[in-house]
Amino acid sequence: NAGTQADVYICVYGERGDTGSRQLRRSQKPRKFLKGQTDTFAVEAVHLGQLYKIVIGHNGLGAGNGWFLDKVVIKDPITDLDYTFLCHRWLDQGQDDGNIARELTLTDASTFPGRQELELKREETWAAEKWKFQEGNTLQFYNRLTRGFICLGPDGRVDAFGDKKNKYGKVFFMWMYA
Repeated sequence: NAGTQADVYICVYGERGDTGSRQLRRSQKPRKFLKGQTDTFAVEAVHLGQLYKIVIGHNGLGAGNGWFLDKVVIKDPITDLDYTFLCHRWLDQGQDDGNIARELTLTDASTFPGRQELELKREETWAAEKWKFQEGNTLQFYNRLTRGFICLGPDGRVDAFGDKKNKYGKVFFMWMYA
């Protein structure tokens, strides 16, 4: 359910102005915005010069309108430059922060290629896993080197022997490799 049937809009900003909000209507694919799919759209506009940000979102209409957007790449046909705007987040009222529109700034690939993408993946991983660290949960870590468990209890105690039995409620196993 990472695709959307909602109407998607984009506004592209450059040094010479912006495109205004434009609906992305005709993809080169028969069905647009499907999970795992790359869609390509032609957007006619005056030349904006160097691009620096976009605002992309949807109208929230339709069943299953939530959408997970990985990134947007804009190819400037005049300069033949590619501009990459990483998102790697949900545009969904029921996921992430509940926003259905995102302002994305240009990815600076010159400092460290993939750095922003790695940071976004780290944030996404934490968003998916942080519920395990809520009050009242117990974590058990298995150390392959010692072949033993370390248990972190909800009261802050650390049990180096880490009983496999669930004596605190929810127990989550995480594998540590040394």
